[in-house]
Amino acid sequence: MQVEEELARLSPEKNMLLTIGVFDGVHLGHKYLISQLKEHARQQNLLSGVVTFRQHPQAVLSPQTKLPFLTDLAERANLLKNEGVEAIITLSFTPELAQLSARQFLTLLKKYLRMHGLVIGHDFALGRNREGNTHSLRALGQALNFSVTVIPPVMINDEVISSTAIRKALANGDMRRVHNLVGRSFSLHGHVITGAGRGMELGFPTANLDIDSEQALPVNGVYATWAYIGGKAYPSMTNIGKRPTFGGSQPTVEVYVLDYHSDLYGHELTIDIVERLRDEKKFDTVEELKKQIASDVKQGRAILNSR
Repeated sequence: MQVEEELARLSPEKNMLLTIGVFDGVHLGHKYLISQLKEHARQQNLLSGVVTFRQHPQAVLSPQTKLPFLTDLAERANLLKNEGVEAIITLSFTPELAQLSARQFLTLLKKYLRMHGLVIGHDFALGRNREGNTHSLRALGQALNFSVTVIPPVMINDEVISSTAIRKALANGDMRRVHNLVGRSFSLHGHVITGAGRGMELGFPTANLDIDSEQALPVNGVYATWAYIGGKAYPSMTNIGKRPTFGGSQPTVEVYVLDYHSDLYGHELTIDIVERLRDEKKFDTVEELKKQIASDVKQGRAILNSR
């Protein structure tokens, strides 16, 4: 069994208090749950640990439904570490794991991770057919001798903070709302690849990012962004879309880094998306496009200088 093989490689130094989930986005709701996990672990002299998954469960359970990720596995792990979690356990979510009952899975966690308790959200469920809800997990806890602590949801404007709410805000290009839900700007990162070179011809050289095809993106448009190069933040403008003026058909992410004049090809680039300026649109002439880009840059600078 793959999950048992992965768990058997681990050897925690002492008993653990765990939470389990994908934690896609590591948003404010996740952060609050983790803060409670750490506090309860401190009070009980246990290690705090997060069990997460390489694949989103929905990608295995409903492969026909595309669910782009907010944060890839590496970024997710880094964000969780930044929250002060003492151990991050990453498992492969496979059809085999999906068929485990809640009791079977938790028995494995007790055996290999020395689990003495679970800290979970109000709508949490695990195991085959999501049988392990908060009610049944409490019963299992009594049977298998582990504690279950249920954490209430975090809400903004009467709405529960969730990855679904963040995806909805992205689809609307509402980056301020995304920031409010996540607690930080939404980021994209990728290698800079060779593009068509049109940005250079227009006088606004852009870096084309090779973004993972499974990465969630804001709706097409022009955005004020910060670009991080060598640990320094540069104001930038980012176009997400298909470049309709030039008859493009494939979505691209193009970043014009202001006040930076060195070659970025082959470099890894991270951008924080701050605010959406406008829709992507098709211009009748190149001159009209150049004029609009100049206006976008002016507006973008003003937005970034005010933050």
